Amino acid sequence: MKPLGLEKKDHDKQKVASLDEDEAVDFSKVVVEPIYEDIDFETFSKSDFRAVKVLACEEVPKSKKLLKFTLNDGSGKERTILSGIKEYYNAEDLVGKTLLAIVNLPPRKMMGIDSEGMIISAIHEEEGEEKLNLVILSNRIPAGAKMY
Repeated sequence: MKPLGLEKKDHDKQKVASLDEDEAVDFSKVVVEPIYEDIDFETFSKSDFRAVKVLACEEVPKSKKLLKFTLNDGSGKERTILSGIKEYYNAEDLVGKTLLAIVNLPPRKMMGIDSEGMIISAIHEEEGEEKLNLVILSNRIPAGAKMY
């Protein structure tokens, strides 16, 4: 996982030393969004969370925010998901990682490309700065594994 407490990456592509590095966080300075209203279990159970393996990741031309992921979702066909995390991660650092995604959302066109799901990340505010961390899973988890 990208170390907590890191800010948006610099536009000059300054790289984080390691995606697996831990960094101490002063949680007294962390602000999280309020919890949404309750939903019933049946509604929640319709969301299909799966482990996905990053086969390729690239910046979307002319987009300031989007990365395009080509993923193995265990179905036998490649899945494309776009995610607005370009400010936080370098595309090449994510290839080979195992991520968490919702795979049963209807396709959504962004920058002329169909995005077939949503990659899960954690967002919070710390000392007035927005922080984002992808949910990165163990590479021992196979592509397509269902998450509960």
